[in-house]
This record gives sequence, C-alpha cells and structure tokens, in this order.
Amino acid sequence: MSNSTATHGIKFKDKVGYALGDAGGLLTFSLIGSFLTVFYTDTLKIPLGQITVLMLVARIWDAINDPMWGAFVDSRKPTKWGRFRPYIFWFSIPMAVAAGLMFTKFDFIPQSKYIVYAYITYIFYGMMYTAVNIPYGSLASVVTDDEIERSSLSMWRSIGAGVGGLPGQILLPMFVYSVVRDANGNEVVDEAGNVVKQLNGNVFTLAVIALAALSILVYFLHFKLTKERITLPAKQADKKFNLFKTIKDLFSNLPFIALCIVSMLLIAFQMYYQTAFNYLFKDYFAKPGLFALVTVCTYGPMAIFLPFMGKLIRKFGKKELCAVGLAFAAVVNVFLFVLRGSALAHNPYVFLVFTFFSGMGQTFLVLEVWALVMDVIDYHELRTHRREEGTSYSLYSFTRKLGQTLAGAGVPILLKAIGYDQERVGLGQTKEVLDKLYDISTLVPAITLAVMALILFFGYSLSKKKLAVIHDELAALRESEETEAQTVE
Repeated sequence: MSNSTATHGIKFKDKVGYALGDAGGLLTFSLIGSFLTVFYTDTLKIPLGQITVLMLVARIWDAINDPMWGAFVDSRKPTKWGRFRPYIFWFSIPMAVAAGLMFTKFDFIPQSKYIVYAYITYIFYGMMYTAVNIPYGSLASVVTDDEIERSSLSMWRSIGAGVGGLPGQILLPMFVYSVVRDANGNEVVDEAGNVVKQLNGNVFTLAVIALAALSILVYFLHFKLTKERITLPAKQADKKFNLFKTIKDLFSNLPFIALCIVSMLLIAFQMYYQTAFNYLFKDYFAKPGLFALVTVCTYGPMAIFLPFMGKLIRKFGKKELCAVGLAFAAVVNVFLFVLRGSALAHNPYVFLVFTFFSGMGQTFLVLEVWALVMDVIDYHELRTHRREEGTSYSLYSFTRKLGQTLAGAGVPILLKAIGYDQERVGLGQTKEVLDKLYDISTLVPAITLAVMALILFFGYSLSKKKLAVIHDELAALRESEETEAQTVE
C-alpha cells in the first residue's frame, strides 16, 4: 500500500494558512531590519562598534545552530501532525517572548551592561526564530509537488510576509517617534532647519509586546489551516540520516549555491534599506513618519503583478523573470544615486516614486524566491534520491542569516564611516553627514541588485526548459520508489 496521499488540488485555506506562517514571523522579525539598530543607538545608547561585533558573534552561533536544527528535524520520524507543523507552533511561543525582551529597556540595568543584555536577547530570539523558520521553510515542499501550486504558495508566502511586516514598517513609524525639545520646551531644529525627532523607547516597547502576542495567535491559525500531503517513501524513511554527506552533496549542487548567494544578498538588501531608509527619512528628510510609505512603495507593485504571475511564469520562467526584474531595479537605484546634488534629491516624495519603480523590479524575486527554493530541493532529490528538506533549508536559511549579518553589521560600519555622530542624536546631523547618508542609501542597494541579477543570469542554471525535464525525471523516480516499496510490502 502506498504511503503517500494526493499531492495536487491544494485549497484556498492551504494558501491562506501557509501565508499566515510568514505573517506570524514577520510581525516581529521585520522590526529587526527597521528598528533594532535605531533602538540600540537611540534608546540603549550602545556604541556602533559594539553593535557590529554583536551581529558578527550572533551569526557565528547561527553557523553552528542552523545546520544542527535542520539535521535534527530531518532525523525525526513524522508525528501524527506531520514532520514540520508541530515545531512551527510550539516554538512560536518562546520566540514571541524573546522578541518582547529584545526591544525592552530595563532601568535597573546599568548603562555599561546593556550590551550584555543585547547579546542575550538577540541571540535567544535568533535561536527561536531558527526553530520556527526552518520547519516552516521546509513545509511547502510537502504541501504539494506541483510547480504551479508551489509558485502560488511562494506568492502567498510573500503576501503573508508583506502583511506581517505592515504593523512594524507602516504603522509603528507613524507614532513611535517624538519631537525633541530643549530645556525650555522649544522644538530642537537641525542645521537644515528641520524639527528633530527621536525614537520613543517606551511606546515602541509596548507596540512590540502587542505584536509578539499577536504572532502566537497567527501561528496557531497557520497550524490549523495547513496540511502536509507528501510523505517520505518507506525506502527513504528507513535510511539512516548522514548530515555530512548531505552537506557535501548540497555544496556540489551549483543551483543551490547560486540561489543561496542570491537569497543572502536579497535579505541583506531588504534589511539594509529598511534600516538605512529609517535613518534617511529620520535625519535627511526629517520626516520619519514617511518611512511607513517605503514598504507601501516597495511591496505595492505586488498587487499589480499578482493576477498575472502564473501566466508570466508559464511564458517566461521563474529564473528569467527574476533576473530581468533585478536588473531593472538596479538601474532605478543608480538613477536615484545620480540625482544627488539636485533639488529633486531633497524631495522625499520623488524618492518614494523611484522606490516604487525599484519595487516593481524586485517583485518577481520576492514573490518567487520560495518557489526557487523548492526547485533546488527537488533537484537535490533527483541527484541523490533523498528528500532532506530540513537540512537543505537550514543551510539555505543560514546563508540568509549571513545576509542579515551583512546588513546588521554593514549599516553601523557605514554610519561610522560617514561620520554619523550618536552624540548628536536629538540635535541633528551635519549637512556633510546627511549627504553621505543619501549616498549609502542609494549606491549600496544599486550594486547589490546588480550582483544578484548577474548571479541569476549566469550562475543559476534551472531555467524554464531545464525544470520541465527535472520534474518529469523526478516524477518517474518517485513512482519507481513507490512501486519498489509496495513490492517489498
């Protein structure tokens, strides 16, 4: 008797449930890119150099923790709730607690000890996020094996991520900043004549706690609405798991390596511009509330392309769409950089218009990146005759965390390099520093997007034509293994 169930025909509730998984994570994870460095510099008053070291140490631990957790998940036999869903829900609870602690300032802690507190809470949150996100990232490959359905799940995951990021990236910037006043109650003005605003730590902490609590409810709904349809063939389930062999095989999988690098740069790009643009709108434009529109302009184009993505994918292919889109986004950011020096560069609304066009180019990869992940996991199965979603996704997840490191450590390094003065927080930065802030907010994204496009064009070989062949061969392989299992029984 076959141990697999129907793999096609996923329902609307499957898509919504799958989207809720990323929505729950992004309710708190999006705050790291948008606010963590600002919270550390403006509220906890931690020096930029110490923040950089913290980000690097946390990623070293991830290098150990992520593959270990992925291997653990792969080595466990499925429960009655599935291979991945139980981990996602139960670890969402300590993850929410960690998020609240990470953005809380306790007055009884001496100023010199806040860096220690930051280490404990940030690394704890990272471990809990790993415990949730690696099973979640592996889940789509056992919901369906149909290419179009997987593409649909990838788009719904991106929608879930966008919805989960809305509170932190759109609502919070509107009310967590307060006008700075001097001893006489007068508004503080910077050299450009703009009213200075600063993060209100207490209001921000309460908002984070509310979002963390909400994330638990969202994960519960995700658990209830999703279903694992694809099970391991008996022949594979009985095999002894070998972590080092799996890692060796994955590192010889060139499409996997290329996608890992692209995804690393994608998360670095996303977190970098979220943090850099927060400083840009707070200091350069002196309109921190408008930062909320950055997310709208970046992800708004999704609404334009979503109805046509299926047709576009069938006509052009996932790789091809993503590469061309990234190249277009890179050109837009180069143009933004060239604008510096003109009057248009000081108009935040002009900046937001170009951000929208950049978002149009990014949309294809943002919507399809998770479908690409499922493709490389399928390619790994075809090459090795083994399904190892947990380990594959843990290594992929680790490279994304390297991207977080690039952004998390890179922003403080660049802020220090341009002369950003923490002592002037609440007073306003100099014009020279503000001009350099604009430069790093436009040129760095342009270079990153261009590199991603080149890697997809020339390093990622799973084109539309090649994927068709892979899926046919994989279907034949799975049928053969099922037949062999039935014969043994």
